[in-house]
Parts: sequence; C-alpha cells; structure tokens
Amino acid sequence: MVQLFGKTLTRRDVEARTGSLSQFAGVRLMTLGDGLERGNRLLEFRTGSGLIFSVLVDRAMDIATCEHKGRAIGWHSPAGFRAPGLNDPDAEGGLGWLRSFSGLLSTCGLDHIFGPVTESAAHFNYPFRKQVDYPIHGRVSSVPARLTGYGEQWTGDECVLWCEGVVAQATVFGENLQLTRRIEADMGGNAIRLTDRVVNRGFSRTPHMMLYHIDVGHPLLDAGARYLAPIREVLWASHAGDTYAKQGVGYRTLSAPKPDFVEQVWQHDMMADAEDKVRVALVNDALGLGFEVTSRKSELPCQLEWQNLAAGMYTLGLEPATHHILGKPGAHQRGEMIWLEHGDERTYHLNMTVLDGAGEIAASEARIAKVQRQPAEDYPAPTGNFPKLRAG
Repeated sequence: MVQLFGKTLTRRDVEARTGSLSQFAGVRLMTLGDGLERGNRLLEFRTGSGLIFSVLVDRAMDIATCEHKGRAIGWHSPAGFRAPGLNDPDAEGGLGWLRSFSGLLSTCGLDHIFGPVTESAAHFNYPFRKQVDYPIHGRVSSVPARLTGYGEQWTGDECVLWCEGVVAQATVFGENLQLTRRIEADMGGNAIRLTDRVVNRGFSRTPHMMLYHIDVGHPLLDAGARYLAPIREVLWASHAGDTYAKQGVGYRTLSAPKPDFVEQVWQHDMMADAEDKVRVALVNDALGLGFEVTSRKSELPCQLEWQNLAAGMYTLGLEPATHHILGKPGAHQRGEMIWLEHGDERTYHLNMTVLDGAGEIAASEARIAKVQRQPAEDYPAPTGNFPKLRAG
C-alpha cells in the first residue's frame, strides 16, 4: 500500500484519483539551461510525501538539491552545480574539485579520497607514467554517467521511483574503474536508498577507496542542532591539542555560522548494530526535523564528521568511508589499501531518511543510543587508536 496525504491507498485508488501519476509523484529528466549549470542533466524525484531531491546525471549521479515540505536538507555551496565541461579536478594543485563541490551527496573516489597526493604508477606497467597525481577526493564526481534507466515501478500496490546509471573513471595506461549506481525512493516515503557497485574493468591491479560526502545545511543545520551517533571512541580531530576548544564548537552541538570559523574534522569509531548497520543523524529539535544516514560497517568501516560552520559556507558533513583519515599513505603503511584485480568488485549501500517530527527524532535517537551511547562531553580526547581495517 502507498501512504499519501494521510491515507493508505492501493494502486487502483491512486490511479482512480488522477489521470497521471506525475500529479502526485514521479521521476522527471530535465536539463539545466543557464550559467555555470548549463547542460547539466538532472532527474527530479518527488515522492508525494514532501520529499523532493535531484540526481545530477552528469556529475556521477550525485544528489544535488534535497528538501522536505519546503525545508532544505541538502547544502548548496557558492561553487554551484557546475556543468561537467567546466570541472577540472586536477587544477589548482589538485584542489580543482572544490570549484564544483556542492549538494547533498558528493561521491569521493574511486581510487582516492582525502587530500592531494602523488604516488608511484609502477602497477600500471607503462614506462612514461612514472607517477599518479591524485587530486583531493579523487575524480569520479566530475564524470558524467551513462543513464541506463529511470521511472516508476509498481509491484502490486507498492510503487518505487528509481534511476540507474554507469560512470566510467578510466584512462589509457591507468585505472579503468566502473561505478554502477542505483537510487530508489518509495512513493509516499521519506527515504533515499542508494546502491553502488564498483568494478575494475581493466587488467592492472588498481587501488580503490570510497567516501560519501553527505552534506546538510540550513535550516536543518542551525544553532543547537545535535549530532547523534553510536560513537565507541573518538579517534582523531583535525584541531586537537591546544586549539581543541578554541572555536567553542564540540562534536555534539552545532553553532550558528561564524565569520572566521576554520573547518573541524573528526573521525569516530562507531558501533554497528546486530545487522551491521551504523546510523548517524543530525537533528533540529526546534524545527522538528532530522536526517539519518545508515551505512554498513563491513562496507564502510570509517566515519567522519565535517564541521564547516563558516558564514557563507555553512554545512555539516556526515561521511562514511572505506579508509581512515590517514589517507592513501596511511593505508599503504598499515597494509589496508583495497586493491582490485580485473573483475574484482565492491558494493556499498546507503539509506538517507528524513525524520519528520519529534516522534521520529526520538525514535532515531533511541535506536542509536541502544547500540552505543555517545560521549557525554563535547571535547572527548582523541585516542589515535585506529582499528585495523581489512585490506582487499
């Protein structure tokens, strides 16, 4: 059954009440036509519950806008949703990615995450390629997808809105990695489901890393908004030491925008529930609105919290990842790099759910606390005890 407008409806009920499903919900393909966004294809999802979000087909099928009942969830940066022809992740010493960084979801990978690094390219067996220069958070989010399908699918009285596409991150004498992404949302629902499959289509042994930069903004993010997570241990903080409390923002409670705020990044070790799931949420009690992200510990064992509370760039990042903040050098040193041979693959699952009202916020907080109660202090001392990760 479909839950719409406070009623439980069958497919027959829905179809009897309109000449086209698009009156209530659906997926629509469109192309943006002005400014730096010109030429970007996007898919607009409307579930009928008040949840609306858009998928950027030409930006690795990342998620741009997200709102619920007119309240923004996803962050819009000053860089905007640049058309792919304007993106150059290798520019500015590997920081060019920042000129196209915006939206609810930015995918980082497929062979690199975190800051720019240079490494040996010996594994590609090409004499003229001595090294690989990896830009910040990799290149995949700048690659347009080949859209393989989208629409609405009824199964009995249940209707799923969906899209799927293939993203190829490849070069001659280098990596040949393929991402197949499927995004789903139930008609009448408040959740976005994402499934990614990464395959090495080449014949060179290739490193693989993934990070999901899930960035929420105002009005969900505001002074007093709370970060909820089953934190077993705080492992690392970018600002630890004498400056740990200098800016007056701990890991739990967010502040209003601050003009001179310097980004703060935390890595937490999370406890998974009996189903291998890790739930992290940002909630705004005053607004009665929250956003919960669910990942699987076995797929994405690391979790980061990015606080970019600077005025004009105000956002909080919820970031499940395959590797520690130690990045590529640390993964190599600790024997934790994932290497994909020809045909090897990895699959990732994410669920992003709007929490609508105090009851749903309380239920989310209870689910998380039942697994592991987070530290009560705002500035828990980072331990530096990075758990050993399984190499691939």
